[in-house]
Amino acid sequence: MAALCAFAVVALAQQPSDRKQAPASQQPPYWAFAVDPPAPPDTKAKPDGATPQHVPGSTAAFTLAQVSDFFVVPDWHPDGHPPMPEVVLHGRKPDVIACGYCHLPNGEGRPENASLAGLPVEYIFRQMAAFKSGRRKSSEPRLQPVMYMIGVAQHADEQEVRLAAEYFSSLKPKPWIRVVETATVPKTHVTGWMLVVDKPVANEPIGERIIETAENLERTELRDDNSGFIAYVPMGSVSKGKVLVTTGGAGRTVPCAICHGADLRGRQNAPSIAGRSPSYIVRQLYDMQHGSRAGASMQQMRAPVARLTLDDMVSIAAYLASLKP
Repeated sequence: MAALCAFAVVALAQQPSDRKQAPASQQPPYWAFAVDPPAPPDTKAKPDGATPQHVPGSTAAFTLAQVSDFFVVPDWHPDGHPPMPEVVLHGRKPDVIACGYCHLPNGEGRPENASLAGLPVEYIFRQMAAFKSGRRKSSEPRLQPVMYMIGVAQHADEQEVRLAAEYFSSLKPKPWIRVVETATVPKTHVTGWMLVVDKPVANEPIGERIIETAENLERTELRDDNSGFIAYVPMGSVSKGKVLVTTGGAGRTVPCAICHGADLRGRQNAPSIAGRSPSYIVRQLYDMQHGSRAGASMQQMRAPVARLTLDDMVSIAAYLASLKP
């Protein structure tokens, strides 16, 4: 596979082009790199953290205090997944956050992090090593979820990483993101490292953006892993993305199937890219283009991302998110 990837990269580099290399942007797009604003003065009474909370389809109950604890995974649907290893369920205080807290027991995660369900064990292992060594970071230094990952990678031992990787790799990915092409979207703001719809609801043009937000904010805030996300994407972006992903767009990039498999669900140690969060995909393409992700495997991605504009990244992410995972 490495030979095929190398051939594709060389072929791309040799493609004639009448356009100059067009980096996506010098500033990370805020909607993909969602950074919480400074906390306002605490002027309102906080809700009672001891009141049991519930979600549809579950007999479990967790308090708000438990839901906000990085070392307690609210497992609303324990029958929906294998038993979680200790590092996934509780982590290890004080330095190793429970893996299932951010990535959820089903491994699907949220827009601010990554879906891990079904990824190869060795791929997950390599990414943890990259976080630990500094080869993988974010183009937006204020992005707290990435800082959490770096901290976990620096403190987790090899056995903990292996157990977590084996758990998430064993999970079957499921449809988690509903893609909607539209010219207008609800206005949103950033809170909890993701986009949240303003109240009262008001619309605005989507522009050159993807707006990915919770289908049901209350359930998402309770970390219900049966409640997914909706991604609003620009009109026509799915079809434009399909051309780029499947053909390379006349030399703009490389067909993704060469490394990621004909169905784009991964091959050997290349990760699946089908059905993944479009916010995550844009972040990774941007980080690769701007050098925030490094290492041996990133050498193969350097040429494919070099000419992508932000519009290209939006289209690629929209198409990939629309696929069955």
